[in-house]
Amino acid sequence: MSQDNLPIEHLYYTEPNLEKILENLDVVRGQIHPPVTTEGPQNVDQVFPSVCLIGLGRCGSNIALDVASLVYDARANYMREVENQELLDTEREFRPMRWIRKHLPIEGKDGFKPVFLIEPIVLLGDLDKDIEGRIRFSNQEGREQFLEEYKKLQIMDLSEVHAGGAGNAPILGQYLAKIILNKDTSTFRNEDWKHLHSYLVDSCGIKANQSRLYFYIFSAGGGTGSGMASEFGLAQQFSYLSKTFDYRSDQSQLVDKRHSFVFEPIFTSGICILPNISGKNVEISEALHINAGRLLTKYISEEWNFSYNEEREEDEVPADVMERIRPWNSMMLISNDIMRYAEEEDGGDADSIDVNTMEKYANQYISQQIFNILTAQAVTTDYDEDYFRRAGIDISETIRLDANDLFMSLAGPVAVAYAESVVGPGVHQDMVDIDDLFCRSIELPHFNEDTSAIEGVSVLPVESDRYRQAIKDFRKSGYDISKLSDLHFFKNCSSIVSIISLPRDFKLSFTALNRLKMHLNRLCPNTTLKRYALVIGASANLSLTTLIAKSPCLSDDFLTLMVAYMKRCFAKDDYRYTDEVDQAIIDMIQMEDFDDSLVDKYFNSHENPAKILDTNWYAIKPMYEKKYRELIDNTQQFVSINDIRLDIDNVRNAIKYLREIYRHRISKTNVLTLNG
Repeated sequence: MSQDNLPIEHLYYTEPNLEKILENLDVVRGQIHPPVTTEGPQNVDQVFPSVCLIGLGRCGSNIALDVASLVYDARANYMREVENQELLDTEREFRPMRWIRKHLPIEGKDGFKPVFLIEPIVLLGDLDKDIEGRIRFSNQEGREQFLEEYKKLQIMDLSEVHAGGAGNAPILGQYLAKIILNKDTSTFRNEDWKHLHSYLVDSCGIKANQSRLYFYIFSAGGGTGSGMASEFGLAQQFSYLSKTFDYRSDQSQLVDKRHSFVFEPIFTSGICILPNISGKNVEISEALHINAGRLLTKYISEEWNFSYNEEREEDEVPADVMERIRPWNSMMLISNDIMRYAEEEDGGDADSIDVNTMEKYANQYISQQIFNILTAQAVTTDYDEDYFRRAGIDISETIRLDANDLFMSLAGPVAVAYAESVVGPGVHQDMVDIDDLFCRSIELPHFNEDTSAIEGVSVLPVESDRYRQAIKDFRKSGYDISKLSDLHFFKNCSSIVSIISLPRDFKLSFTALNRLKMHLNRLCPNTTLKRYALVIGASANLSLTTLIAKSPCLSDDFLTLMVAYMKRCFAKDDYRYTDEVDQAIIDMIQMEDFDDSLVDKYFNSHENPAKILDTNWYAIKPMYEKKYRELIDNTQQFVSINDIRLDIDNVRNAIKYLREIYRHRISKTNVLTLNG
């Protein structure tokens, strides 16, 4: 699909020249792979890692940076073990560091144990002129050496477009991202952006770029990450799908086949940090909640349009499909309340935790999940050259998930459940309590004292006191799951992906694995699709990660944030300050037949950003539009900030999506016979 025929909704710039894309990719490849110092032929074609993390905004860039730091520390500590160097004093280490240490088992001189050595590409972006300074000069010990040695970490310096934040307003973050992504990359003063844009946007899915999984990490409650993330995701999807629908045959004539576009699925996921919405000192009307609600409404309305909307034409032309794109295949939801619950379960006072500690706990939980997802799909080229030989792993025993597996299994909002058990030398299969492992994975977040991991579910299905009681009843009843499986969060789940990670020397019995599957089947009785990955040798502990798809949008947290936004920014004046809108949305989800007129009754045609920014909105709007005109000197490509407001169709489609998930059922297969 040529640049001239782009749908009016999407003016994202994509580099049309394949040669330039390949040149830019070669530059990025040269930056992330240290030069080969050995003598002899050096024509080894360095491949891109299969995974890329994109941290956007202050929160997202900090978390992505922490993941990269953990990977780097894992490698450094492993090498110190191999060289018999002195260990650090573990008692003085912070919990996240202890978690990594516990996943680096020490063994005698007889052999080596494996360690997590996958190194993803990490891109950091923020609408902050000083993002590099903030990262480079932070006082974290060893940060300077890490930045020097971890070449796969790249900073997206976007300050020439905007040198400040988005003022905690996602619509401004989204508009600034649109300017960045609509602008011809060759007109940027910063040469690096042209190269990184080719890697992230222009080349996704082609042979020359082997990355297939992209994780966008951001805070839903902020302005920069919440606004930029979905715009960056849409630009990537747009570039990818436009190649899919490009049927020109001239590429097939090329001698160098790395020029060609090969239809290989990519899997993209947003990792979305939801703000605290419960607790003694939290008020629900805060701008953070409204911002998060905007992102959730936008995403599930786009997901409805892309996946479910039956009102579209039967024989759509590619351009119509391009107008319906959504930013990611799935969006993982992780609540900041996790840290509060974890501290309370640990016997501490959540009110006394400082912001930095809360953030570090959040980063640790997310890092754990990314680790497990990466190990479940990592290809052998992602590991160190001698990894499998040293670890003594038989690769044939590992069942992995590739990008296509995740692409087919996960869509829409996703929650994470996680737990792990120590299974060191001498621990027999029968000594592992599989029932307890499963239960810990779906409990309220808590610390595992044996491993320093944060366990539990990333978003609570219902209010915390009610859910805590439900888990207690589940344990007391001898694991009778009927009460839990009746919660919409589990009952309406469409698919689950479970990743079981084992140490190299530990064999999980067939009985234990079956019991785990039985628990999952009973917990989620209406799942259409269940996928399992068995990863051997990537962890010192037995761990269980379960990804629960679609139904998390029916959780109390999700619904509360979404309705808070609709009420604040969409509701007509007569209903903005009453509970009528809240009840009306619940009724619209639950009623058998959807009454479309109710949406028009309660809501205005477009969101009103002034309800967040007060009177500043009317001063900000012309200022940002002037910036767009100056940076993109093409009147035909001008986009008004009014054009990116969410409209009443977003509200309508979001409610339709919730209705669809609320009614999710499957019919059980009956055995048929002709032998009466």
